[in-house]
Amino acid sequence: MTRILLPALLTSAIALGACTSPEYVTGDQQSQDEYRNTRGGVILGGILGGVLGEVIADEPVAGVVIGAGVGALIGHDLDKQAAELRRDIDNRNVGIVNAGDRLIVTLPQDILFATDSFAVRSDLQDDLRVVAKSLNSYPGSVVQVIGHTDSTGSAAHNQRLSVRRAEAVADELMDAGVGFERIQTIGAGENQPVASNLTEEGKARNRRVEIVILPKA
Repeated sequence: MTRILLPALLTSAIALGACTSPEYVTGDQQSQDEYRNTRGGVILGGILGGVLGEVIADEPVAGVVIGAGVGALIGHDLDKQAAELRRDIDNRNVGIVNAGDRLIVTLPQDILFATDSFAVRSDLQDDLRVVAKSLNSYPGSVVQVIGHTDSTGSAAHNQRLSVRRAEAVADELMDAGVGFERIQTIGAGENQPVASNLTEEGKARNRRVEIVILPKA
């Protein structure tokens, strides 16, 4: 029975993960179901807990209970943190995504930096302080700051620019009290576009810095 249950649990976990597509919310838009990710966390946590319980102790039911509890806590905190960020960031250009297991705060580089610059504009520092305050209120997470560019210019130049812009945003967060040990900076250059680089609109979407908030289980 154990050999049958494990593949079934793994299949369910993979299927659930494939169905949890993030909903992009900006400004004062409201989630249609504020606690959908809490329920998703319970289900996914339970499935993965069952797998862990079966592998380690041949106790899948106990693993489901423990995993569901952890998933519920993570999902609840992410829902709450996302709602607070949407409330407190007074900028409709800033995107906030609750992806179920992480929050993604997306800041278009066009509002963060002047062209070819990596100095954060002074009027955007307030938004970063709001993010930093949220991170300090939820200390049980690690943070990835990822810089992205469009494809204009050389790949090497874009890589360097993306690193410097990620580091500039990370510096703002640390200046506002976020511990450096929680932050990882990543320069993705032009390698992870979210739109076509053949149009100006697409290029503008690709120029961005993402602050990815990852709760520690």
